[in-house]
Order: sequence, then structure tokens, then C-alpha cells
Amino acid sequence: MSSDITEHFFNYFSLSIADTPELQQEVYKIRYQVYCEELEHQPKEVFPNEMEQDVYDSRSIHCLLKHLPSDRFIGCVRLVLCNLEQSEAQFPLEEQFHHDFELTETASYNYAEISRLAIIGDFRQRQGEKTSSVSLLFFDNQTNSFSIPTERRVFSLALLSLYLSCTSFLMNLNISNAFTIMDTRTSRQLKLCGLPSCLIGDFVNFHGQKAPFLLSPTNVMNSMDQEIMALFNAIHSDLTTQIQNHPMKTRYENQILSIL
Repeated sequence: MSSDITEHFFNYFSLSIADTPELQQEVYKIRYQVYCEELEHQPKEVFPNEMEQDVYDSRSIHCLLKHLPSDRFIGCVRLVLCNLEQSEAQFPLEEQFHHDFELTETASYNYAEISRLAIIGDFRQRQGEKTSSVSLLFFDNQTNSFSIPTERRVFSLALLSLYLSCTSFLMNLNISNAFTIMDTRTSRQLKLCGLPSCLIGDFVNFHGQKAPFLLSPTNVMNSMDQEIMALFNAIHSDLTTQIQNHPMKTRYENQILSIL
């Protein structure tokens, strides 16, 4: 089995849980750069401290992607957990797509949402993808030595790793489903990499045509080939060590125990 992808990733990148105020600020700075400065999806004046934040951050586990050669944080993603303390609390996509999934209290803890995935412009695809908040291409000349299909080579290793990090979070928290908002191309490319998802709503114009999808860790585990599984296992091992004492994990598990 070739380990080219895993070796390539860890030569260039590292993933860390943003579990301190300082690291969380790095997350918010990346989001401000991408969503406010580069894409202008959010007005700058709303965030005078140049850190893009919202009400969902306090119930989320945040992950940072660092580019090792430049020693820069270049990407982030969050997993928004259910709020069992407020039964009326929604997930971000319910608010954005004006759709109520009508989750019961006992079912809601089986769901989370992958959101605010962003990669800074220097690391997004060089040709034609600067208007996307995520990267659709990041491989160097070593790509030709990979034993992966050509169509997968144009997909972002940076983007893939952030989705794999959220899959790791879901498994560590025993959450069986995750909502996420994607365009058709991202959904198709994730499926090629062994992360299938199910379309659960209509496409709307949300900074481009996007729709809500549902991703299941179980389906992912059954879909990844050996090469992507090797990358996931390495990421999962690293993040599992980091998440064990995360206060959000403890809080979430205590919430569930209180209703069982």
C-alpha cells in the first residue's frame, strides 16, 4: 500500500484543535481574511477587531490547519454541536436555509454541523477558484507519483484533511450524522475521496449554488480506500489524543447524560 498521500500531508501540514483563546483567535482571523477581505461575503465593519465570529462558535469544536514550510495557519473548520440546554436552538444551516429539521431532543445529539470551513487565498486553487472559500487544488510536482486516480489529484489535500478532521470529531463524540453546506463539485470530489454525502434539501443561491447535505461517519468508514484510510487513521490518531480533555467534549457528554 502506498503511503504517498499521508507522507505528503504530514510533510506539509499539521492539524490542531483550537482549544485555547489564542488558537481560537487564529481561527477567527482566518475567517475574517477569507469571508470579509477576500470574498466579501461578510461586511468588515461588523468585525472591527478583524475576527469573524458568530453565536455558534461557543458550542463548536474548532480545528486549525497549519502549513509547516511557512509556519502559518492557513485553514480552519468547526463542528457545531447540538445545544441540549436550549431546545429551540438551531444549527446554522437551518437558519441560513430557513428549514427546520424538527429534531427531537433525544435525536438531536446524533447530529452536528460542519461549517465555516475556510482556506486562505494563497492556498486555494490557482486557476479560477479564488471565489471559493475552500481549496480545490493543492498538490505539488510530487502528485505524478501518487497511485491515485487523475480526477482525485485535482482535489485539495488541505480541504480533504479538514473534512477528515471533522469525521474524527464525530467518531470521538459518537455522533452519527453531520449536516454541511456544499456545492455540487465539492460533494462529488469528496465522494471520490471516500466521503459520500446525501443531498437533503434544495439548492439555493448562497454565495453560489449550494445545498444542505448529510454526512455519516459510518458511510465514510465503509467508502474510503486504503490510501485515504491511511491518511484518516493518522489524522484520527493525532486528533483523538488532543480531544480527550477538551472542555467542549466534556460539556457535550454531560448534556447527553442529563437527558438519558
